[in-house]
Amino acid sequence: MKQLANRFQHAFTEYCIITLSIWIMVIGVYFFKFPNHFAFGGITGFSTVISELTSWSASDFTSIVNTLLLVVGFAFLGRGFGFKTFYATMVMSVSLSLLERICPMSRPLTDEPILELMFAVLLPAVGTAILFNIGASSGGTDIIAMILKKHTSLNIGTVLMLVDVAAVASAFFIFGPETGLFSTIGLAAKSLVIDDVIENMNLCKCFNIICDNPDPICDYIINTLNRSATVYHAQGAFSHHEKTVIMTTMKRGQALKLRNYIRQVEPSAFMLISNSSEIIGKGFLTI
Repeated sequence: MKQLANRFQHAFTEYCIITLSIWIMVIGVYFFKFPNHFAFGGITGFSTVISELTSWSASDFTSIVNTLLLVVGFAFLGRGFGFKTFYATMVMSVSLSLLERICPMSRPLTDEPILELMFAVLLPAVGTAILFNIGASSGGTDIIAMILKKHTSLNIGTVLMLVDVAAVASAFFIFGPETGLFSTIGLAAKSLVIDDVIENMNLCKCFNIICDNPDPICDYIINTLNRSATVYHAQGAFSHHEKTVIMTTMKRGQALKLRNYIRQVEPSAFMLISNSSEIIGKGFLTI
């Protein structure tokens, strides 16, 4: 019963995170991307172009295409498609449609396109990074990527990049050079921001502590920080003194506490502290 409750709580937390991530993306897309006709970022990028050429709104086009891609995804991928992606896609489609009806946008929020471009890139990138970090996606061109990965040998990254480039190129012809150039900057910045956000979310500190008295340090790591460590013996190359090396990894907040504690109990200890954003194993990421 307890295990079932823990699984339910974990699933509930995950879907709350997915919902929050989608809302972050929707705010960036609806309030900053659509009014300025920034044509980057897959389906939402193409929707700004289609909206200008047809009577469809960008929100409605995004919702319709995302729903169609869901159907295609289930047809080609079956159970492997993933309910998280289905849920995220539906939340995004419904949220965009509701915003369009509750808070219609006839013009950009400000007269500063560079400022709005920053939010149009940053908010969706943060939302996307959070989704990727828990193994979900917002659908759209990600569904196309899943299908291509399963049924073809095409380079998925190249295909998705071509889709984005096509949307940006069309912006030059439909909206003019200024919007096209802004869209180009947005396309270039999007992937960089997503990678940077994911890296900072997963950032950990790796310690190699060379000391004479490892017991209090190990005790603090295990009983106070609830982490583990690997201990091995070494010898100084110059002094030939016996030393103990403690190797451990933890989050940034815990790392600060450990560093301060070691300074108190053994000021002469040598600490080598490095950053890592990809640690696979118990207590961190799983394969």
